[in-house]
Amino acid sequence: MPTRIRRHTGRRRWGGAVAVAALAAVTTLPAASAATPQRGHRVEYFTGPDGHPRHTTVPASPAPSAPLRPSVRGDGDVVPIVRNGPAGHRLDVVFIGDGYTAAQQGDFHAAVRAKWEKMSAVEPYASYRNLFNVWAVDAVSHDSGVSGDPGKDVVKDTALRSAFFCDGIERLLCVDTDRVEAYAAKAPAADLVVVLSHSAKYGGAGYNDVVSKAGYEGIATASSDHPRSDRIAVHETGHSLGKLADEYEYPDYGTYTGDEPAQANVSTLRAGDMAGRRAKWYRWLGRTSPDGGTVGAYEGGGYYPKGLFRPTENSVMRTLGREFNLPGAEAMIAGFHRHAAVLTSGLRTDRPVARTARITVRTSARTVVVRWYADGREVRAARGRTLVTPRSLGVPADGRRHRVTARATDTTAAVRDPKVRMSMQGELSWETELRTR
Repeated sequence: MPTRIRRHTGRRRWGGAVAVAALAAVTTLPAASAATPQRGHRVEYFTGPDGHPRHTTVPASPAPSAPLRPSVRGDGDVVPIVRNGPAGHRLDVVFIGDGYTAAQQGDFHAAVRAKWEKMSAVEPYASYRNLFNVWAVDAVSHDSGVSGDPGKDVVKDTALRSAFFCDGIERLLCVDTDRVEAYAAKAPAADLVVVLSHSAKYGGAGYNDVVSKAGYEGIATASSDHPRSDRIAVHETGHSLGKLADEYEYPDYGTYTGDEPAQANVSTLRAGDMAGRRAKWYRWLGRTSPDGGTVGAYEGGGYYPKGLFRPTENSVMRTLGREFNLPGAEAMIAGFHRHAAVLTSGLRTDRPVARTARITVRTSARTVVVRWYADGREVRAARGRTLVTPRSLGVPADGRRHRVTARATDTTAAVRDPKVRMSMQGELSWETELRTR
């Protein structure tokens, strides 16, 4: 049986504020018409598993508000799916299920595992699996399934009120964002929030303007049982973690004439100017990219067909199902390390350790090199180890305090920006006991 956490006992954050899950637009999207009723959230949605995303504005709730039912047994339970370190020291991904009855929570957990397996197979997630914790929050629904599946006339009573045909758009899968917030807050920590709605119908959405009291920003929704709905969540994390812009365009947007965008994957500069100014993704120009083709400056991106350039012809920030391009992957890795440490240990650093104590550390990726130091001097023979004892590092049994230090550096070739590399280092230290054993 999986371990269940029944009480929310507080949160620890790592590295300050959560990365902004901005829509990454370099300008505002068209405003709703005067005839449109007051609405709540600007969302990104997807008409098909291989198509370009689109945008609209929807209510905070997909239907008139209704009070929450009294909690039932198991509602709000938190089940750890993947644990790679203390909450708050890892990037904590929270999945919340909707349209699962009390008897179907096991099916929800299985869906989480399947979706995370697909998401974490995409680079750079695959190389940094050790950086993530994954939590499943059980939301018990009265009905099985979700509204709008298969047709517009289907209405289900579910915990988060998931609904297709949101705003009249069949594949747009909306939720009650206030209820999502209430369930997400039950997890020990939340950096990313994904709602899995119990359906095999393709659909989803990105609520990229949600700023949560629980500490995360942005919500992604996806159908639980469609084999390619995980692509929606991957794209949305490009915004929330990588702070990446969309690389597609709308024909009626015309030519961009504004300032240089802040996002790492759109620019007003052509390749030659970029190289000359040593700006944006100049370090990657000419390199073969995982999404296909060569990194350059391709016109069209940030919603504008003219005046803005993207790094490659067709990355995941342009079309679902593609890979992150090289600049995008670097931005994602930087985002990972804004939330999680490159080096962690289950052994507390605020208490003395015995000379024979086993000190185990965990790194964020295989590309991380660990160096060990005894009283400031590197023990070269221990380089690369993740388990040592002070005695094995040469700490003497002289009754004095000595300091053991582990220093880690990620040497991945997927990062070229020196500022990002600085965030991919870590250090932990322990003092030995005065009385040796």
